[in-house]
Amino acid sequence: MRVLHLNAGNEIGGGMVHILTLLNQIKSNDIFLGLFEEGVFYEKAIENGIQTVTFIQKNRYDLSVLSRVIRFINDHQIDIIHTHGPRANLYGYLIKKKTDVIWMCTVHSDPRNDFLGRGLQGAIFTKLNIGVLKKADHLFAISERFKDMLIDFQIEPKKITTIYNGINFNEKKTYNLDELRKELNLDKTCFVIVMVARFDPVKRHSLAIRSLKRVVKNNPELDIKMLLIGEGPVKKDIEKEVERLGLEDNILFLGYQNDVAKYYQLADVTLLTSKTESFPLVLLESAREGTPVITTNVGGVSKMIPNSEYGFIVEKDNEENIAEALQKAIELYKNNLLEKMGKNFNKYTSTHFSVEAFAESIITSYKVNLSSVKNI
Repeated sequence: MRVLHLNAGNEIGGGMVHILTLLNQIKSNDIFLGLFEEGVFYEKAIENGIQTVTFIQKNRYDLSVLSRVIRFINDHQIDIIHTHGPRANLYGYLIKKKTDVIWMCTVHSDPRNDFLGRGLQGAIFTKLNIGVLKKADHLFAISERFKDMLIDFQIEPKKITTIYNGINFNEKKTYNLDELRKELNLDKTCFVIVMVARFDPVKRHSLAIRSLKRVVKNNPELDIKMLLIGEGPVKKDIEKEVERLGLEDNILFLGYQNDVAKYYQLADVTLLTSKTESFPLVLLESAREGTPVITTNVGGVSKMIPNSEYGFIVEKDNEENIAEALQKAIELYKNNLLEKMGKNFNKYTSTHFSVEAFAESIITSYKVNLSSVKNI
């Protein structure tokens, strides 16, 4: 069984972590990663010893890349192509029409929100993306909500497998947090919130900072800092909003960070305000470091946070309710109880969402789909 994973290669968020985690776990001479551009993703894949090939495009509309991918598929006798992301999904559809490969796809995000803020062009791409998904031989949904969404798109349930992200909980490192605090000019008494998310409308940074404004106002005696980690198209807009709200002393823009684990360890709580997610890896990464989370009720978060002993799920995603959750976290912090929540979170997720179970579910589905084709 030979498999080629395809991704544009410009993803540096949860999608990249998902793919690298999977391929690291199932490392094999029969598994390949194909990218359409070089960059951070490519460098990390090579660094991790993953068999990686680049099918360089002149631009994202350069369809000449398809002939090179098809040649690779034929030369290496690929049985399955596994695509990730709208561009790769479109190419998967086109490749499927010209080869005998099985085409499988992981739906990492709600396709209705993949092109937010891009006007008419975004609406066209969204319709195309959803139409393409319906043509895949099999799809992986990273939560039951996403499976239901795909069924609503008129995709047959038997063509969908629900999987949950997993990470290696044994990879935890030790950092010099005093040195990191000094570097960031943070006092030990600071209450630190970390938000790891690309600056994209779907992540709703504006909602996060407006919620922070309420909390800062209600806790004048407490030095509260929010660390924003990531890059993206709306970053400058968020920087302007921070200035307009007078939160320059409370918010630090740290840009893209190659190693985010130390920031989770430094933080008292992790915040996620997304409009939509599948099964957020940032929350699992926070759990690995024993840092509790506050999150909007998206994707499969209720699977990793079964009740209030393990974290905060905000049902009504408005600034009032997110601020209320932040305030509750601050009260637990003041009473030395927030750390216990983080430990509960770590213990639960490490036993339910291991990288081994995650990879095994993918491999099993490969075998089932390949077997069904051979038996036809």
